[in-house]
Amino acid sequence: MKSAIYSLTLALILLLCGCVEYHPYDTHIHGQRHINSTNIARIEQQCAERREIRFAVVSDSQRWYDELEDAVGEICERDDIDFVIHAGDITDWGLRSEFEMQRDILNGLDVPYVCLLGNHDCLGTGREIFREIFGEFDFAFTAGNVRFVCLNTNALEFKENEAVPNIDFVRAEATAVPSGVDKTVVAMHAYPRSDQLSGDKADALHAEMGTLKNLQFCLHGHGHRYREEDIYHDGLIYYECSNAGSEELLIFTITEDGYECERVFY
Repeated sequence: MKSAIYSLTLALILLLCGCVEYHPYDTHIHGQRHINSTNIARIEQQCAERREIRFAVVSDSQRWYDELEDAVGEICERDDIDFVIHAGDITDWGLRSEFEMQRDILNGLDVPYVCLLGNHDCLGTGREIFREIFGEFDFAFTAGNVRFVCLNTNALEFKENEAVPNIDFVRAEATAVPSGVDKTVVAMHAYPRSDQLSGDKADALHAEMGTLKNLQFCLHGHGHRYREEDIYHDGLIYYECSNAGSEELLIFTITEDGYECERVFY
């Protein structure tokens, strides 16, 4: 009897102090929320009227916590990065604890960052947790004279009748260009003709992106290796950022004369 009482008391103490998760897919979020909207405001303010910007890209950090910390350290050692884009797959299983730990690592950055939704982030209650911690699956922001259009391209993780990718969102970005914007960059997790985004959906997205103002390039993750590819052989380059376990990140510099992509190993 005493043993049973002791076990029950211990279980209650652990639960009340938050030392255990009572369910792997619980959505009781601890810590900062709505990160993308908060950081977008910082990016737009800090980069206002700039004609040159430089940003870093990391991706697929899902199981590589130490390596993501190293990437954050590498970025913080520089003084020339304006913001960071995480191209998705923050988690491996869509668990709240994974989202929170990765968020807390990224919060070590001394510049603002935004996160895209990856296919692994859609598992379990991941979509709900992502939306609460980071924000909407499709979003856009302006850095200097460049518009960044960030898309959910994880079509395989959504029902056929759900708007993934959201062509209407892309179309709206093409028709309502903010004042001062003369270039566009598109960021996504899964690239066209991948396992997540194939067939007519992939082709429709690529065609619609062609209407965006002066589209410079596309960037994505998902493939876990570095790659730059003209997927449709029409001059639009898709840059793939390797996973965090590869200890590599990308740095893009966009100027009046064009752009450069630098691979950084840390």
